[in-house]
Amino acid sequence: MKAKWFLAIITGILLVSLVTPAAAKEKNSLQDEIIYDLLVDRYFNKVIQNDYEVDSRDITAFNGGDFKGLASEMQYIKDMGFTMVSIGPVFATDTYDGKEVIDYQQFERHFGTEEEFQEAIDKIHELDMKVIIDIPTQRVSKEHVWNKENPEWFSENEDGTMALDTTNPEAQRKLIDWFSEFVEEYEIDGIRLQTADQLDEDFISQFSETMKSIRDVYIISDLEMGPQSGLDAVVKPGIEEDLRSSYKNFDPLSTTSPDFEETAEGQLTRVDSLLSNRFTSDIVAVRGFPPTRWNLLMFQLLTMPGIPIVQYGSEIAMNGSAPPESHSILNMGVDEELIDHITSLTSLRNQSEALRTGETEVLHEKDGWLVYKRSNKEESWIIAINNSSSTKSLTIPAEVIGDDKEMRGLFENDVVRQNDDGDYQITLDRELGEAFNVIERKGFNKAYIAALILLYTLFISFLVLAWRRGRKRNLAKANKSKNSDVEEFPKPNHG
Repeated sequence: MKAKWFLAIITGILLVSLVTPAAAKEKNSLQDEIIYDLLVDRYFNKVIQNDYEVDSRDITAFNGGDFKGLASEMQYIKDMGFTMVSIGPVFATDTYDGKEVIDYQQFERHFGTEEEFQEAIDKIHELDMKVIIDIPTQRVSKEHVWNKENPEWFSENEDGTMALDTTNPEAQRKLIDWFSEFVEEYEIDGIRLQTADQLDEDFISQFSETMKSIRDVYIISDLEMGPQSGLDAVVKPGIEEDLRSSYKNFDPLSTTSPDFEETAEGQLTRVDSLLSNRFTSDIVAVRGFPPTRWNLLMFQLLTMPGIPIVQYGSEIAMNGSAPPESHSILNMGVDEELIDHITSLTSLRNQSEALRTGETEVLHEKDGWLVYKRSNKEESWIIAINNSSSTKSLTIPAEVIGDDKEMRGLFENDVVRQNDDGDYQITLDRELGEAFNVIERKGFNKAYIAALILLYTLFISFLVLAWRRGRKRNLAKANKSKNSDVEEFPKPNHG
């Protein structure tokens, strides 16, 4: 574990030394965010007093996660580099996932009190992150308080749940009035409208306009759909299928980059969601190795155009064929290799404006070998992902890179310069990804050399410290063994 923390520190040093200063601009749009998507009930159980009929062995029941647990473990999400956290529905509900709402004006008692909810929001903001809450309207409980008061606002679904008629002016006003108060009082940063494709378009526009008049808040959809007035972002159509089919195994039959070169403004990107089976289940089905598959998938997800959403547990390759099986309680006490990889990629994305909002040009895409360029006026990156069973190479002409440049790899530490033909050739081993920072060729990069010297010094110190500790342990064991041997012989009897 210490060795992994050591490598994570060094990766951070190299990122700081290589990323250009222009990348450090202040974030000001949804395009700059990286979203971590969770359910309160399945995150962390901190308070036993609200565990009413909780059964962690029953995946259909409440499992105990609460607002206190969310606040106490928020640093975990922050440390991975996420900038927004989506916490799902938080209102009184019949179900652990919060969809079957009973009362929008009450917090779910299993999750905690109003004060504990406010503490969780305050903690998120204290860590300089933003919070999104979900509003379900199309599968609420038959026991919903509005259904009892105004049954004409609802229609019944086949599964017995109720759908709120968002074309009804009175229902619209009730929703807008209440959530105007909610957003203002608790300083909510984003709202995700569940099943947005089933909502009245005029309602969405009016709802969004009203919320934004109160606070600078994002309104997004939870589904793949086309652009919609009033929605700041929707899930990019086809993105899940494209990423799943490309990365569930190496040497994919077809490599499909999801319309890389079209604008990604207002498009959420993800490989799976709280609504679907886990990506890990696809990998297991074809007998793949989840850590490697996730490493490569994350490389593309966090460097491609769009607003990335990562489902909770992806950082530990959580499995599950479908909800509720895919909604296990999060286990944070696991190996951190994938977590470290995600942290390095989010750190890079957060520092690079080009990776968040820059232009994209696909340079090569064939047989699992994907190379694309992300750039703006200040910086340029070449992203290479070798999702194949063999080493791959690509010659990139100077027209793409420029003359007298060099490409510095942040993960495999390769340096590529112009060859005699004036081109740049990159080579990458199987099942690896690399981000090459394109910079002016200046001979020796002082910051980079300093980082390498520091790396060498820290590594030697680490080895010396480990050797000394090992030597002390061996001496202690030897002394203990010696003393133990002496005590085993009985004293002679002179009587």
